[in-house]
Amino acid sequence: MNRKIAFTVMSALAGAAMALSGAQAEPQYDPGASDTEIKIGNTNPYSGPASSYGAIGHAISAYFDMINAQGGINGRKITFITLDDGYSPPKTVEQVRKLVEQEEVLLLFQTLGTPTNTAIHRYVNAKKIPHVFVATGASKWGQPEKYPWSMGWQPTYPAESKIYAKYIIENVEDPKIGILFQNDDYGKDYLDGFHDALGDLKDDLIVAEFPYEVTDPTIDSQIVELKNSGANVFFNITTPKFAAQAIRKVYDIGWKPMHFINNVSTSVASVLTPAGLEKATGLISSNYLKDPTDPQWANEPDVIEWTKWMDEYNPRGNKGEVFNAYAYAVAFAMVDVLQRCGDNLTRENVMAKAAELNELTVPMLLPGITVTTSADDFYPIEQMQLMRFNGEIWDLEGDIISAR
Repeated sequence: MNRKIAFTVMSALAGAAMALSGAQAEPQYDPGASDTEIKIGNTNPYSGPASSYGAIGHAISAYFDMINAQGGINGRKITFITLDDGYSPPKTVEQVRKLVEQEEVLLLFQTLGTPTNTAIHRYVNAKKIPHVFVATGASKWGQPEKYPWSMGWQPTYPAESKIYAKYIIENVEDPKIGILFQNDDYGKDYLDGFHDALGDLKDDLIVAEFPYEVTDPTIDSQIVELKNSGANVFFNITTPKFAAQAIRKVYDIGWKPMHFINNVSTSVASVLTPAGLEKATGLISSNYLKDPTDPQWANEPDVIEWTKWMDEYNPRGNKGEVFNAYAYAVAFAMVDVLQRCGDNLTRENVMAKAAELNELTVPMLLPGITVTTSADDFYPIEQMQLMRFNGEIWDLEGDIISAR
């Protein structure tokens, strides 16, 4: 082979190698992603009976503002489109269709509410839209074999219920349990988990169960009936508005049960303060997040950073509102997933990266609680700790409990 032929062959090989390298490095995009942008869709109840959760949407937006100010994700800015659904499933369907079909978002993130997410569950899976870290603890968000495009975030409602049931059996002499629950998938998921945990003891220990509708003006009559049942334990399965009403009514009628409240309604700012802090004293619940008002966390690096973020990016938010800590944590995890995607911003890759988190340390989670997922485990957080309200803050009790 003469020098001219050799040079030609080497040049061709080099060109082929460069072409292959370029092909491998070529960014991959689905609708909602580009060289400069990542579009994320969200629905939140900024109005209606669950409007206190609107703080979560505002805080997530503020977190993404911080990320954009820092240069975005791998050089791409986040466009966060969050729409009000009023906690109404038909409205959620309408808004999500708008996000998917008109706005063409890359993914849906933190859509809030069990009945509202249930209304879009099949649609987003049929469309193969990532439905990531949904803001509900219903157990249905961890079924990758059936719904591979939907993933939960917080501990499941049945797992939380089982913690309370176990505590009651082990710590209450002759328990007589009364239950108030929201009459939808959200409330029934908690209720079913509680029933399962009690097992054969269920019929002997539960003396009364009363549902309420999210459209009800009050739950006063249910609380009176629960007291009249003779219950000495009250499991309060409510959303914030009704949780505050229940706490207040229990106190006002002189009923003094051991009072358990589900952790989505433990906000000091949105629930306990409106109810009356003295009326909430002694409540038992569980958590996986640091309460930013708790002095024991004041010097923790993540709480210090969270406080700076609140001051700079979310100044209108209430530092006593745990929803702002929640939003900060889940937004951190979403950014982590998108960073892992690199230049492969396809919907399939978003789900793949979301499903390979291995003991991810997330700011504002309690010490010892991490985020883990896999292709067959779509429950990112499966650890909690019991806590009791002392009239000012929640005091943690016992050890971290794992449902894994």
